[in-house]
Amino acid sequence: METPELVKLYKEFRSQGLEIVGLSTENPDFTAEAVKQFIQDYDVNYRVGWATPEVSISLMQGREAIPQSFVVSRSGRVVKRFVGFNPVETPVLIKEAIQEALNEKAAAD
Repeated sequence: METPELVKLYKEFRSQGLEIVGLSTENPDFTAEAVKQFIQDYDVNYRVGWATPEVSISLMQGREAIPQSFVVSRSGRVVKRFVGFNPVETPVLIKEAIQEALNEKAAAD
C-alpha cells in the first residue's frame, strides 16, 4: 500500500530535490526477480536496492514491522520515522515531513 504513495510523492517533490531510496531486507540471491517485477508492477520511479543484514538491524532498531520509512533532511537529520503504514494517515504525515525537510534546506540557504 505504501509504494504507490511513495511513487506519487516522488513525482510531486523530485524537482525540489527529494530523493527516495527503497530498500529490501530480503536476500537478493533469492528475490532479485521478484523485486524487479514489483518495481515494474508498481511503476517505481526511484532507486531500489538491498539492505545488508547489518544495515537492516541498524535501521529497524528492533522493530520488525515492514514498511519502515525515514524522512531525512539534507543535513542528515531524521525529520520523521514511520513504522507501518496507514492508508489514511501516513501519506499526509509523510508529505508534511517531506515539506519540513525541504523547508529546512531553504531556511539554511
